[in-house]
Amino acid sequence: MNIICFGDSNTYGYDPRGYFDGRYDPDCRWVDILAAETDWTICNMGQNGREIPSAAPAFPDGTDLLIVMLGTNDLLQGKSPEQAAKKLERFLSGIRLKKSKILLIAPPPMTLGEWVPSQQLIEGSHTFARLCQALAEQLGIRFADAGRWDISLAYDGVHFTEQGHKAFAAGLLEELK
Repeated sequence: MNIICFGDSNTYGYDPRGYFDGRYDPDCRWVDILAAETDWTICNMGQNGREIPSAAPAFPDGTDLLIVMLGTNDLLQGKSPEQAAKKLERFLSGIRLKKSKILLIAPPPMTLGEWVPSQQLIEGSHTFARLCQALAEQLGIRFADAGRWDISLAYDGVHFTEQGHKAFAAGLLEELK
């Protein structure tokens, strides 16, 4: 199976303890754990700081599954959950793959931390997850809520810890069975 994981720094495997785009080791990144646990070919298209793009890139025809997890950076940059969901709808609608080949994952909710100083951001991340689920149903694509996978977040309230990556990989593997 050929899988593309399209997301932000939590897809990339960013290690918030380091500086300048540091990453966790491959054995601690959910994308690499997924590859190691399966015989799938997985392309990590995670990018630090990525907000929901205004247009979808052309994903290869041979893609068996496109996993999309975006929205956290949009919320952090001041977008409301509704604005972020609208951007996500435009992005997902522009993807030229069969709907059955798209899996939208709602990011786990933020927690109080260095990057998340307000309860409003936390509530917004919960609202955004609900909007993602409604959007997936509306578009007829697959959906998973990472908020149900007990993802531990780092001191910043946004990025996965090493254990968080392992929990995410386990939750996703269960979802894909």
